[in-house]
Amino acid sequence: MSTHSLAPPAPAVTPCAERTIAISGKSGLVGSAFASSFVGSDHRVLNVTRDPAARSFDDIIWDPNSGIVNPARLEGTDAFVHLAGENIATGRWTEAKKSRIRNSRVDGTRAVASTLARMDRKPSVLVCASAIGFYGDRGSKILDEYADAGTGFLADVCRDWEAATQPAEDAGIRVVHLRIGVIISRNGGALPQMLTPFKLGVGGRIGSGQQFWSWVSIDDVVGAIHHAIDDDTLRGAINCVAPQPVTNSEFTRMLGSVLRRPTVFPVPGFAARLALGEMANDLLLASTRVLPRRLETSGYVFSQPDLRRALESEIHAR
Repeated sequence: MSTHSLAPPAPAVTPCAERTIAISGKSGLVGSAFASSFVGSDHRVLNVTRDPAARSFDDIIWDPNSGIVNPARLEGTDAFVHLAGENIATGRWTEAKKSRIRNSRVDGTRAVASTLARMDRKPSVLVCASAIGFYGDRGSKILDEYADAGTGFLADVCRDWEAATQPAEDAGIRVVHLRIGVIISRNGGALPQMLTPFKLGVGGRIGSGQQFWSWVSIDDVVGAIHHAIDDDTLRGAINCVAPQPVTNSEFTRMLGSVLRRPTVFPVPGFAARLALGEMANDLLLASTRVLPRRLETSGYVFSQPDLRRALESEIHAR
């Protein structure tokens, strides 16, 4: 039996001294789950928000073009977790949409990194979201953090997104790029969009079904962020995916099994492209077989390494 299956779920927050954590994108899928992990702890969470109407004492206004409006509010912060960015999975990728995706990540990250670099009492670590889209469409090739960047829109965005943190790194801040895979969560991402057709019995593989989907539970995304903050030996790229990537066909069969529904209605690749355009190629039909080597070698223990258990946990949660 795998030792992973015997591991108890990780605690919400790794025990440590009281800290101040700043989060951008706190209202998003990952940001809200990460912020919730501090409930009941003594840590202070700062909400770095673009909403100029925010009035809470712990709200800090920022602008993706110019950075933090009042950087003094961040002085003495222990860690900055940067998760803000245009949602890539909503709406067709028009040129305007692609521009928003790129600018929100590359320009926004550079603005944050530059602001942190100018502070007198800088955070010790900047954890910045990235994505396994960095690797592009690579078939069945096994990819770890030492693999080169791929080609395509998302790969180009991810490469420049990660490079935009350079001002913070030059200023001596430890920077971690968390390359996140397909997130399994009932609260957002791909899973809720798939549930309706699958529950109706009209779900099925997408395209050939042979493309690899490197997935990760929302609990392990949160756990990986905590781990990246706590382990001061970690820096650079960290793949945030479960240890067992699966093909789209395997994912489809498992989801159907958990829901007790048939999965006999495939979506041809051309139909996905017709409906979603370029987005279908990068998000649904691309094959990215990624392993979390650096997370595992640094001692992180996954709370949900098994796809069935991860799906059951989210779908059947009360």
